Amino acid sequence: MNLRIVALLTLVAALAGCAVPGAPRYSDAPDGPFRASAVTSSVALKHTQTVGVIFTENTVANLAYMARYNATAQDGLAAKLTDSRITEAYVNSSDPELAINWFAQSLEKQFATVDFYENLDDVLAARPDVIVLLDTRSKLVTERSSDVQASISAEFFDGDFKFIGKAEGSDAKSMSPIWSHTKRAPEIAADINQQRQVQINALQKFDASLESLIKAES
Repeated sequence: MNLRIVALLTLVAALAGCAVPGAPRYSDAPDGPFRASAVTSSVALKHTQTVGVIFTENTVANLAYMARYNATAQDGLAAKLTDSRITEAYVNSSDPELAINWFAQSLEKQFATVDFYENLDDVLAARPDVIVLLDTRSKLVTERSSDVQASISAEFFDGDFKFIGKAEGSDAKSMSPIWSHTKRAPEIAADINQQRQVQINALQKFDASLESLIKAES
Protein backbone atom coordinates (compact mmCIF):
# COMPACT_ATOMS: atom_id res chain seq x y z
CA MET A 1 0.00 0.00 0.00
CA ASN A 2 1.32 3.40 -0.99
CA LEU A 3 2.30 5.61 1.94
CA ARG A 4 0.21 8.48 0.57
CA ILE A 5 -3.05 6.60 1.14
CA VAL A 6 -2.00 5.53 4.63
CA ALA A 7 -1.25 9.13 5.56
CA LEU A 8 -4.49 10.37 4.02
CA LEU A 9 -6.60 7.83 5.88
CA THR A 10 -4.88 8.79 9.13
CA LEU A 11 -5.61 12.45 8.48
CA VAL A 12 -9.26 11.84 7.64
CA ALA A 13 -9.74 9.71 10.76
CA ALA A 14 -8.15 12.38 12.93
CA LEU A 15 -10.34 15.13 11.49
CA ALA A 16 -13.48 13.02 11.77
CA GLY A 17 -13.49 12.97 15.56
CA CYS A 18 -15.73 10.71 17.59
CA ALA A 19 -19.09 12.39 17.21
CA VAL A 20 -22.19 10.26 16.78
CA PRO A 21 -22.22 9.61 13.02
CA GLY A 22 -24.90 10.80 10.71
CA ALA A 23 -25.07 9.95 7.03
CA PRO A 24 -23.03 12.47 5.02
CA ARG A 25 -24.66 14.59 2.38
CA TYR A 26 -23.37 13.45 -0.97
CA SER A 27 -23.14 15.57 -4.06
CA ASP A 28 -23.87 14.53 -7.62
CA ALA A 29 -22.05 17.60 -8.93
CA PRO A 30 -19.07 16.80 -11.16
CA ASP A 31 -15.60 17.37 -9.77
CA GLY A 32 -13.69 20.27 -11.35
CA PRO A 33 -11.81 19.77 -14.61
CA PHE A 34 -12.98 16.19 -15.05
CA ARG A 35 -16.24 17.47 -16.46
CA ALA A 36 -14.76 20.37 -18.37
CA SER A 37 -15.02 18.36 -21.56
CA ALA A 38 -17.34 15.61 -22.71
CA VAL A 39 -14.77 14.43 -25.25
CA THR A 40 -14.01 10.72 -25.11
CA SER A 41 -10.36 9.75 -25.07
CA SER A 42 -8.74 7.55 -27.68
CA VAL A 43 -6.47 6.09 -24.97
CA ALA A 44 -7.16 2.42 -24.20
CA LEU A 45 -6.63 0.92 -20.77
CA LYS A 46 -3.64 -1.45 -20.62
CA HIS A 47 -1.92 -3.48 -17.93
CA THR A 48 1.34 -1.62 -18.58
CA GLN A 49 -0.03 1.80 -17.61
CA THR A 50 0.72 3.83 -14.50
CA VAL A 51 -2.31 5.06 -12.57
CA GLY A 52 -2.81 8.03 -10.26
CA VAL A 53 -5.91 8.11 -8.02
CA ILE A 54 -7.58 11.10 -6.41
CA PHE A 55 -10.75 11.18 -4.30
CA THR A 56 -14.02 13.00 -4.95
CA GLU A 57 -15.42 15.15 -2.15
CA ASN A 58 -17.93 12.36 -1.60
CA THR A 59 -15.14 9.89 -0.90
CA VAL A 60 -13.49 12.19 1.63
CA ALA A 61 -16.87 12.71 3.32
CA ASN A 62 -17.52 8.97 3.28
CA LEU A 63 -14.15 8.18 4.86
CA ALA A 64 -14.88 10.67 7.62
CA TYR A 65 -18.36 9.17 8.14
CA MET A 66 -16.99 5.63 8.36
CA ALA A 67 -14.19 6.75 10.69
CA ARG A 68 -16.68 8.43 13.04
CA TYR A 69 -18.97 5.42 12.98
CA ASN A 70 -16.07 3.06 13.70
CA ALA A 71 -14.68 5.26 16.50
CA THR A 72 -18.10 5.54 18.13
CA ALA A 73 -18.51 1.76 17.94
CA GLN A 74 -15.19 1.27 19.71
CA ASP A 75 -15.14 4.10 22.22
CA GLY A 76 -18.59 5.63 22.50
CA LEU A 77 -20.94 5.33 25.44
CA ALA A 78 -23.05 2.73 23.63
CA ALA A 79 -19.99 0.49 23.27
CA LYS A 80 -19.59 0.42 27.06
CA LEU A 81 -23.24 -0.52 27.59
CA THR A 82 -23.56 -3.07 24.78
CA ASP A 83 -22.82 -6.79 24.62
CA SER A 84 -19.25 -7.28 23.34
CA ARG A 85 -20.47 -9.38 20.41
CA ILE A 86 -22.62 -6.50 19.20
CA THR A 87 -19.81 -3.99 19.67
CA GLU A 88 -17.43 -6.22 17.72
CA ALA A 89 -19.97 -6.53 14.89
CA TYR A 90 -20.29 -2.75 14.66
CA VAL A 91 -16.52 -2.33 14.62
CA ASN A 92 -15.83 -5.09 12.08
CA SER A 93 -18.54 -3.91 9.70
CA SER A 94 -17.49 -0.26 9.65
CA ASP A 95 -13.82 -0.53 8.70
CA PRO A 96 -13.11 2.84 7.08
CA GLU A 97 -10.26 1.37 5.03
CA LEU A 98 -12.12 -1.64 3.60
CA ALA A 99 -13.25 -0.05 0.33
CA ILE A 100 -10.02 1.90 -0.25
CA ASN A 101 -7.75 -1.07 0.39
CA TRP A 102 -9.90 -3.35 -1.78
CA PHE A 103 -9.95 -0.77 -4.55
CA ALA A 104 -6.17 -0.33 -4.41
CA GLN A 105 -5.58 -4.08 -4.62
CA SER A 106 -8.01 -4.39 -7.52
CA LEU A 107 -6.16 -1.74 -9.52
CA GLU A 108 -2.76 -3.15 -8.61
CA LYS A 109 -3.80 -6.44 -10.23
CA GLN A 110 -4.67 -4.66 -13.45
CA PHE A 111 -2.03 -1.95 -13.88
CA ALA A 112 1.73 -1.55 -13.61
CA THR A 113 1.66 0.92 -10.70
CA VAL A 114 -1.08 2.57 -8.64
CA ASP A 115 -0.45 5.68 -6.52
CA PHE A 116 -2.83 7.81 -4.49
CA TYR A 117 -2.64 11.60 -4.36
CA GLU A 118 -4.23 14.15 -2.07
CA ASN A 119 -5.05 16.68 -4.77
CA LEU A 120 -5.12 17.37 -8.48
CA ASP A 121 -1.87 19.34 -8.52
CA ASP A 122 0.04 16.39 -7.08
CA VAL A 123 -1.29 13.88 -9.58
CA LEU A 124 -0.62 16.25 -12.49
CA ALA A 125 2.96 16.72 -11.32
CA ALA A 126 3.43 12.94 -11.22
CA ARG A 127 2.12 12.56 -14.80
CA PRO A 128 0.66 9.03 -14.64
CA ASP A 129 -0.67 7.49 -17.84
CA VAL A 130 -4.19 7.38 -16.42
CA ILE A 131 -5.96 9.46 -13.76
CA VAL A 132 -8.74 7.85 -11.74
CA LEU A 133 -11.45 9.74 -9.89
CA LEU A 134 -12.73 7.53 -7.05
CA ASP A 135 -16.22 8.00 -5.59
CA THR A 136 -17.44 5.95 -2.60
CA ARG A 137 -20.66 6.22 -0.62
CA SER A 138 -21.99 4.25 2.34
CA LYS A 139 -24.99 4.13 4.64
CA LEU A 140 -24.80 1.98 7.76
CA VAL A 141 -27.37 0.93 10.35
CA THR A 142 -28.34 3.24 13.19
CA GLU A 143 -30.87 3.03 16.00
CA ARG A 144 -33.34 4.72 13.62
CA SER A 145 -32.67 2.84 10.38
CA SER A 146 -31.77 -0.68 9.31
CA ASP A 147 -31.21 0.24 5.65
CA VAL A 148 -27.68 -0.40 4.41
CA GLN A 149 -26.14 0.86 1.15
CA ALA A 150 -22.70 0.85 -0.41
CA SER A 151 -21.44 2.06 -3.78
CA ILE A 152 -18.10 2.59 -5.45
CA SER A 153 -17.27 4.03 -8.85
CA ALA A 154 -14.02 4.83 -10.60
CA GLU A 155 -13.87 7.09 -13.63
CA PHE A 156 -10.77 6.81 -15.80
CA PHE A 157 -9.31 9.80 -17.67
CA ASP A 158 -6.23 10.40 -19.76
CA GLY A 159 -3.72 13.14 -18.96
CA ASP A 160 -5.85 15.73 -20.79
CA PHE A 161 -8.94 14.86 -18.69
CA LYS A 162 -10.64 13.12 -21.57
CA PHE A 163 -12.96 10.38 -20.40
CA ILE A 164 -11.85 6.77 -20.95
CA GLY A 165 -14.41 4.72 -19.05
CA LYS A 166 -16.08 3.91 -15.75
CA ALA A 167 -16.22 0.89 -13.44
CA GLU A 168 -18.76 0.70 -10.65
CA GLY A 169 -20.49 -1.53 -8.14
CA SER A 170 -23.27 -1.10 -5.61
CA ASP A 171 -25.44 -3.07 -3.22
CA ALA A 172 -28.18 -2.39 -0.69
CA LYS A 173 -30.18 -4.27 1.91
CA SER A 174 -33.23 -3.40 4.00
CA MET A 175 -33.11 -5.53 7.12
CA SER A 176 -35.65 -6.10 9.84
CA PRO A 177 -35.26 -3.71 12.79
CA ILE A 178 -31.94 -4.44 14.47
CA TRP A 179 -33.06 -3.62 17.99
CA SER A 180 -36.18 -5.78 18.15
CA HIS A 181 -37.09 -6.80 21.70
CA THR A 182 -37.38 -10.41 20.53
CA LYS A 183 -33.75 -10.64 19.34
CA ARG A 184 -30.87 -11.89 21.45
CA ALA A 185 -27.31 -10.57 21.24
CA PRO A 186 -25.97 -13.21 18.78
CA GLU A 187 -28.85 -12.51 16.37
CA ILE A 188 -28.39 -8.73 16.63
CA ALA A 189 -24.65 -9.13 15.98
CA ALA A 190 -25.35 -11.32 12.94
CA ASP A 191 -27.72 -8.67 11.56
CA ILE A 192 -25.14 -5.91 12.04
CA ASN A 193 -22.46 -7.98 10.33
CA GLN A 194 -24.60 -8.07 7.19
CA GLN A 195 -23.64 -4.49 6.48
CA ARG A 196 -20.04 -5.59 5.89
CA GLN A 197 -21.32 -8.15 3.39
CA VAL A 198 -23.24 -5.39 1.56
CA GLN A 199 -19.96 -3.48 1.21
CA ILE A 200 -18.14 -6.59 -0.04
CA ASN A 201 -20.93 -7.32 -2.54
CA ALA A 202 -20.53 -3.81 -3.97
CA LEU A 203 -16.77 -4.23 -4.20
CA GLN A 204 -17.06 -7.59 -5.93
CA LYS A 205 -19.43 -6.05 -8.47
CA PHE A 206 -16.89 -3.27 -8.96
CA ASP A 207 -14.18 -5.87 -9.68
CA ALA A 208 -16.36 -7.48 -12.35
CA SER A 209 -17.13 -4.08 -13.88
CA LEU A 210 -13.44 -3.13 -13.90
CA GLU A 211 -12.46 -6.36 -15.60
CA SER A 212 -15.15 -5.88 -18.25
CA LEU A 213 -14.02 -2.28 -18.84
CA ILE A 214 -10.40 -3.28 -19.36
CA LYS A 215 -11.34 -6.12 -21.69
CA ALA A 216 -13.55 -3.79 -23.72
CA GLU A 217 -10.74 -1.23 -23.97
CA SER A 218 -8.06 -3.76 -24.92
